[in-house]
Amino acid sequence: MLGWAITFFIIAIIAAVFGFGGIAGAATGIAQFLFFVFIALLVISLIANALRGKSPKV
Repeated sequence: MLGWAITFFIIAIIAAVFGFGGIAGAATGIAQFLFFVFIALLVISLIANALRGKSPKV
């Protein structure tokens, strides 16, 4: 999921360089959404593993 967020962020940067503001804005919004979903799932996963007594794998 983090890979998709990075992909959309790169698409947004390229679109902004070429002057496609609407596409850049949409791609930025999607990238932000995916990034925050990734962070939320990461935190939930770390908490669940801590409650089960497992150490997180890095």
